[in-house]
Amino acid sequence: MTEDNMSLATEFTLTGFTDHPELKPLLFLVFFTIYLITMVGNLGLVALIVAERRLHTPMYIFLGNLALMDSCCSCAITPKMLQNFFSKDRMISLYECMAQLYFLCLAETADCFLLAAMAYDRYVAICKPLQYHTMMSQGAYTAGNLHSMIHIGFLFRLTFCRSHQINHFFCDVLPLYRLSCADPYINQLIVFIFSGSIQTFTITTVIISYLFILFTIFKIKSNKSRSKALSTCASHFLSVSIFYGSLLFMYIRPSSVNEEEKDIPVAIFYTLVIPLLNPFIYSLRNKEIIKVLRKIMKIS
Repeated sequence: MTEDNMSLATEFTLTGFTDHPELKPLLFLVFFTIYLITMVGNLGLVALIVAERRLHTPMYIFLGNLALMDSCCSCAITPKMLQNFFSKDRMISLYECMAQLYFLCLAETADCFLLAAMAYDRYVAICKPLQYHTMMSQGAYTAGNLHSMIHIGFLFRLTFCRSHQINHFFCDVLPLYRLSCADPYINQLIVFIFSGSIQTFTITTVIISYLFILFTIFKIKSNKSRSKALSTCASHFLSVSIFYGSLLFMYIRPSSVNEEEKDIPVAIFYTLVIPLLNPFIYSLRNKEIIKVLRKIMKIS
């Protein structure tokens, strides 16, 4: 091992998307377009929910918080990735790395709990709506912050000297573990335990909620109403399945630390594609939000 590689890393080089330099302009255009649509869609949804009183209900409060976290996820990852398409060194400092990890972990953890709360909200009759949505939203953010701080704290026990190159388009825990001189077994165990526990709890909540929903739907006598309810349920369940499937495959699969070739395609789904799709899946198919949008367009 060379003397340069033996030195402790305080900066890293992000090498994701460098295999085909000729595709850089096209990739930049694609991801910049995705970023713009994601931010306009999610922040527009947040503004709509805040401005319109009729949307101040638990369901839309959850939607607004989900949109806010999707914006947070996109802001943590995409600007640096876009910059690196035309950067010569593609460097990111250790503290920038930690910041990316913190906000990504916060957003993804909060998303897990918000999606579970949204599924729960769809079949439960809520006695005290204001207390309920406040408690659940604050709980999602608290869990996200705690989960982020645990992983960041344990990362500081590692030293990085094997290489300064991260084969990814952002700083994630698994690529960092591959660069560690110290044994990352404890960190891997923490990821498995906490990520596994959070996803098991929230996925179980989602599945049980949808089972109740389906049971109720099949009791509906009207074929038209049943088909409409199934269609709405299917679109929500599709979004949830993609989100949880991506996270489970990324962090809970066996030997995930050693399978870096699968990191980038999976990460694109849960950091870029899902935040892009959520505003459309959860709002543009919603009659109440469409009514509010039409009202605003008529006024303007």
